[in-house]
Amino acid sequence: MNGFATRLLALTRKEVRQLLRDKSNLAIGILLPLLLIALFGWGLSLDVKNAPIAAVLDDSSPAAVDALAALELTPVFSVRRVRSMHEAEQLMRARQVDGIVRFSSDFSRQLAAGDARIQLIVHGADAGRASIVAGYAQAALAGWGQKQADRTGFAQARLTGPASGAVAIEQRMWFNAANTSTWYLVPGLVVLIMTLVGAFLTALVVAREWERGTFEALFVSPVRPVEILLAKIIPYFAVGMIGLAMCLVAARWVFGVPLYGSLAVLLTAAMLYMLVSVGIGLLISSLTKNQFIASQMALLISFLPALMLSGFLFDLRNVPLPIQVIGHVMPATYYMELIRTLFLAGDLWPMIFKNCAILLAYALVLLGLALRVTRKNLE
Repeated sequence: MNGFATRLLALTRKEVRQLLRDKSNLAIGILLPLLLIALFGWGLSLDVKNAPIAAVLDDSSPAAVDALAALELTPVFSVRRVRSMHEAEQLMRARQVDGIVRFSSDFSRQLAAGDARIQLIVHGADAGRASIVAGYAQAALAGWGQKQADRTGFAQARLTGPASGAVAIEQRMWFNAANTSTWYLVPGLVVLIMTLVGAFLTALVVAREWERGTFEALFVSPVRPVEILLAKIIPYFAVGMIGLAMCLVAARWVFGVPLYGSLAVLLTAAMLYMLVSVGIGLLISSLTKNQFIASQMALLISFLPALMLSGFLFDLRNVPLPIQVIGHVMPATYYMELIRTLFLAGDLWPMIFKNCAILLAYALVLLGLALRVTRKNLE
C-alpha cells in the first residue's frame, strides 16, 4: 500500500507540474468556465428592455399623445417620434426600431365614437422577440384603452385585434410572414458554418503542418511566402463557398426562407467574410504552431463569439454596454446583420456598403498580419 501511495504521489506531482507548465491548459480549465459564466449570467439576456419603437402621430390630439404616453412610461420601450410613415418604414428596414405605432388622422373622432384603432407593426425577423414586443405594446395600449372606456362609460367595443375598451389594436408582422423563428435562425447558421470552415478548420490543418515541419520545408523551396499562403487560402475558401451554396439551397427549398435581397450582393458579402475567417485561421496557426492550442483559440476567438456575441441568439441592444462593444469588434456581427437583412428585408444599400467595407478592412488586416507573422517566424 505504501508503494502504491508513493507511486501515485509521484505521478500526481508530475502531472501537476506539467499542468502548471502548460499555461493553455490552465486557461481552458479556469478562464473558459469563468468567461462562460460571466457571459451567460451577466452579459446575455432574453429580456426585452428599451426596445426602440417609432411613433407616427397623424393625429396630434391630446388623446393620441396620452395613448402614446402609455408606451413611453413603460421601461420596455424607447419611443422615437417621427414625422411620417415613410420615415418610420425606413427605420424599420434598417432595424433601428423594433416596431411602429401609428395613430390615424381621425383617431380622436374614432375614440369619441367608441371605435378607435391603433396600428401596431412589429419587426418579425426574430419571432420570439417580436412576440414579446407585440405583447408588451398591446398590454400598454389596451390598458390605456380600458381606462378610456371606464372614463367615458363604454362597456364594449368592436375589436379587430387584441384590444380592450374602446380601442382596437390592429397588428401586422413585417419581414416574417410565417411568424417562425426558422426564418431568423437559418441565415444566422450560415455565418456559424462559414466561421467553422474558415477559421477553425484552417487553423487546425495549417497548425498540423507547422507541427510536422512540412511548412518550413515549403518555405525553403523557390516559392514565395505569399504564394504559399494563397495556396492555403484557396482550397478552404472554395470549401466555404460550397458550404454556403448548400446552406442557401437548404434555406430556400427545405426551410422556405425567402431571399428578398440580391443574390449577387449576398455572394459578395459571403466572399468577404470567408476571407476574414480564413485570415483568422491563418493568423492563429502562425502564432501557435500547435494543433491543440490552435483549435482552442479558434473556438474561443471565432466560433463562440459568432455564436453568442454576434446577435445570432441574443439581441445585442439588450446586453450591457461592455458586451455590446465586444460584440461589435467581432466581424461575424456585421456579416450576421448583413445576411439577415438580405434574406428578410431586401437590399438596404447604406447598411450593405457600411458592413461590406468593414468586412473588407478586416480581411485585409487579418491576411496582412498572417503574412507578416509567418515571415517573422521563418526569419
